[in-house]
Amino acid sequence: MRRWLLFQSGAANLALLVVLLVLPYALENLKSTALMASQILIFAVISLAYNILLGYTGLLSFGHGMFLGMGMYGATLVHIHLLKGQLVLPVLVGTALAALTGAVVGFLVMRRRGVYFALLTLAFTQLFFTICYRWTDVTGGENGLSGLKRPDSFLGLDLRSDYTFYYVCMVALLACILLIRRMLDAPFGRVLQAIRDNEVRAASVGYNPRRYRHVAVIISGTFVGFAGALFAYVNYFAYPEVFHSAFSGTIVAMTIVGGMRHFFGPIVGGAVYVFFQDLLSSYTKHWMIYFGLMFMAFILFSPNGILGILEGLRDRLRNNRRSGTVKDVALAAAVAAVPVEDNGGRNAARAPLGEEIFRTEGVTKRFGALVAVDGVTISVRKGELRSVIGPNGAGKTTLFNTLTGNLAKDGGRVYFKGADISDLEPYQIANRGIARSFQILSIFKDLTVFENLRVAVQAKTPYRFSFLAATDELMTVNREAERILHQVGLMALRDQTAVNISHGDQRLLEIGITLAMQPELLMLDEPLAGLAAKERVKIADLIRALAGKHTVILIDHDIDQILNISDRITVLHQGKVIAEGSPDEIKANPLVQEAYIGGFDRKHLVSSPARRRAETPLLEVDRINTFYGKSHILHDVSLTIYPGELVCFLGRNGAGKTTTLHSIIGLTPPLHGEIRFAGAQIARLQAEHISRRGIMLVPQGRRIFPNLTVQENLQIALMQAGRNGHAVEWTPDRIYQLLPTLGQLRHRRGEQMSGGELQMLAIGRALMGNGKLLMLDEPFEGLAPAIVEGLWKVINDLKNEITMLLVEQNADLALALGDRAYVINNGKIEYEGAARALIDNHELRVKLLGV
Repeated sequence: MRRWLLFQSGAANLALLVVLLVLPYALENLKSTALMASQILIFAVISLAYNILLGYTGLLSFGHGMFLGMGMYGATLVHIHLLKGQLVLPVLVGTALAALTGAVVGFLVMRRRGVYFALLTLAFTQLFFTICYRWTDVTGGENGLSGLKRPDSFLGLDLRSDYTFYYVCMVALLACILLIRRMLDAPFGRVLQAIRDNEVRAASVGYNPRRYRHVAVIISGTFVGFAGALFAYVNYFAYPEVFHSAFSGTIVAMTIVGGMRHFFGPIVGGAVYVFFQDLLSSYTKHWMIYFGLMFMAFILFSPNGILGILEGLRDRLRNNRRSGTVKDVALAAAVAAVPVEDNGGRNAARAPLGEEIFRTEGVTKRFGALVAVDGVTISVRKGELRSVIGPNGAGKTTLFNTLTGNLAKDGGRVYFKGADISDLEPYQIANRGIARSFQILSIFKDLTVFENLRVAVQAKTPYRFSFLAATDELMTVNREAERILHQVGLMALRDQTAVNISHGDQRLLEIGITLAMQPELLMLDEPLAGLAAKERVKIADLIRALAGKHTVILIDHDIDQILNISDRITVLHQGKVIAEGSPDEIKANPLVQEAYIGGFDRKHLVSSPARRRAETPLLEVDRINTFYGKSHILHDVSLTIYPGELVCFLGRNGAGKTTTLHSIIGLTPPLHGEIRFAGAQIARLQAEHISRRGIMLVPQGRRIFPNLTVQENLQIALMQAGRNGHAVEWTPDRIYQLLPTLGQLRHRRGEQMSGGELQMLAIGRALMGNGKLLMLDEPFEGLAPAIVEGLWKVINDLKNEITMLLVEQNADLALALGDRAYVINNGKIEYEGAARALIDNHELRVKLLGV
């Protein structure tokens, strides 16, 4: 495979060389000039340099015209005033001026990302344009600077000849190609690609993304400035229009048209632009309109540009492209590659735990009035496998994010190996020896499996910032990456692009990335999420085998596996540590059971009697399977709701409850299965069309419009209900009768309301849709007991008004309201029956919902 790739690369280089050698003569036969050929070379360098940012770093700049202009004007001014008749020194001065501009501007714009980065570069190039346009004494203003001459003797060559100057430019282009290609293939270039794919993951591996992006801006600006200096000699003068944002936009268009994900794509794009300009400008002065249309067509229909189209045609001809994903071939090898306890869990003989290695003291994180992490103190010993569990909204992932620097703490300290790491950035924490995985799978999806691991390995080596070292020749780095491949069992997928492998293998790859950092502490956030049962067991065994060699802190919702592999468990609830101990101690702790299944006193809460069930179902969910990317969340989930019922949908955190609601409402459509509402098929409809059919969702987290008042939030929902043709039974006045508190707050904006008030408003807004089915997702989450009791009574009163599907972590509260109940675990329905049966059977409730 590697030999074939090298052959392809060599063939492409040879083809490019042949084209460049004959280009001026070919254009002459097309009634053009060698001057145009030189322009093609210049624009090829510009596009190639710009693609260092766009294609390889993922930064969209609308300001690269300023680097071109600085190179052009710098060379011209030095030539006119200081070094007449010279070429090399003026070009070097212009290039250096562009590099200095890149260093200064890059330092300033790196403080922002995304659209703000693009806007800042746009603002800077317009600033430079204005200065150039108005500083007539130096720049010549709108007339530009003339008087530049090519030397008549340069290395024995007369550069006044357009053909001779073309071949000098060709040598310069080839030198730029070789140098840029070498940098992009070096460790520095590999890191740029990793940052492009996943900046957060790159930082967690130990790289400083801001520093790498800043250097990329400087390098890109330097090459563009070099091209600008040569461009001045091509045209014999410098003009201010190159500073204008329109010219920077042209650079973007050239790069995209050619293909920003292909090394030679920008060269093709530059050539197409110059040729397009020369061809059409002879017919119409509005030629840019046609180029703009072509650019739009590529954006809409072929984002990978001309070379992307050619690559697709080549793959079709060879019939090499395969649909779907690579099968999961690595999990069994992963377990075979590492030692696994022969008795399958924490009771296997292990070396005694060492001294304390990690400690938190009173760590706190707030989001407005919500205290997500409340004074958490944990101590972990070297070699320990510590699990952190808790019900939905307990603050587990938020705790991880604060400990690893991804979220700023509002209080408390964090210590690792006795050193305070509380105020360090993620990349600094990673370099101390802490590696983490993420709740949502976080890998470098456009890199191969091997490159994912190699990028992580080289973060710990002196080559991490090397510009010219050939990555494929770094034997120490490559051997270590190969070793990790064997350890996690992914050798069979070595050269597969990470996005194409199965979800289970991607989870293994993420663990491999953390191991490649040679960490002392592994922090794994839900590594078993979205996996099939057999896969969960195998990866849990792998994690167990890693403990001892590494200290492990693990978050996951698979309670069975947590109890089986953990040394100690810390339980969070509402941001606080409520229990800590061995798995047996946690299993027997009544506070833990209460946190998972609820412990609310229902004696004084009297539920409305169940209404007589109709014969025809209102909602039928039939064997749906739902995925998040490659993560298989719901497995053949079926449920039925009849008019007038309140059905409880219960399960542990991460079981698939919210995903089921999102599948019904169309936010996450199922890949397989059927959903029927009022007899009509809705599984393939978009969310807004399903809502118009009469299904209303009160989402987890409320999702109120914060800048609108209570009245305005309700009126928006009522307007939509009227358009849907539903009979208007719920009006703002009726909502205020049901929820008097909202009536008192009707003119208050959503951002000024408490959690309980927001939850009431969310319910009221959903009811204003005047539908037939109300779905409530965790309505009691994070509310004070008094508020919970009031809200419980509201929902109880609604039982006589509307059919409801209730998802709630507090099983006691939900079952006290419900007529029937479903329990889901790991994406599969494990119980269906009367709510009263679960209320009366405490052991069954603990088995299905507890720890």
